Amino acid sequence: MNDLTIIIPAKHEKDSLPIVIQNLKTSNCKIVVSLQENDKETIDSIRGLNVEIFYQSGIGYGNSLREAIVNCKTKFFCIFNADGSFDSKDLEKMYNLINPLDFVYASRYLPSGGSDDDTVVTYIGNKFFSKIGNIFFSLKISDILYTFLMGRTDSFKKLNISSNDFKFCVELPIKMEIAKMKYSSISSYEKKRLGGKKKVNEIIDGLLILIEMIKLFFIFKIFRKKIIS
Repeated sequence: MNDLTIIIPAKHEKDSLPIVIQNLKTSNCKIVVSLQENDKETIDSIRGLNVEIFYQSGIGYGNSLREAIVNCKTKFFCIFNADGSFDSKDLEKMYNLINPLDFVYASRYLPSGGSDDDTVVTYIGNKFFSKIGNIFFSLKISDILYTFLMGRTDSFKKLNISSNDFKFCVELPIKMEIAKMKYSSISSYEKKRLGGKKKVNEIIDGLLILIEMIKLFFIFKIFRKKIIS
């Protein structure tokens, strides 16, 4: 998997990130940690681990990811959490599927999937937004807010993702569907996080995500009308 870059967005993850990186070392791929330059504790925790550090120019989860992916030099990329909740064994499964697709998503809600970290609120939220994605955009993704995914770097760049916050989670798959890109999903089991706290504000970020999906729905309708006409 030497044509794959694992991109890890990090924010105050000094306790878990070194362990995550050590577990990924056997994957034979490039590892890039994307974070703010002033996050000194996290940076100090991974010195000497032979990973590339990418300093985002802005702030936010989406900003960290989109800037690092646009800067990616390998054919493929994979988003991987810094908190230890993702299973590195899924990387090979995703990599084996990625050709000839554009994206492969992991889902906790497919058969044999699950989670030790999902709460009632996040479970309901994921099911709700995944259903909206299916109804509004015909998306075939069962876990839309779970951003454990692998993709072609050039395909991502074509989507012109603009979100700097957690709206990134829905903007990417929706624009992917609008662009008629090819994708699939694998089942995944989310582990209990090793450290750090959830960065999502379930109410505020949920509302922002809903607004983003409504906005993209009207863009989708206009786009489809242009194609038909």
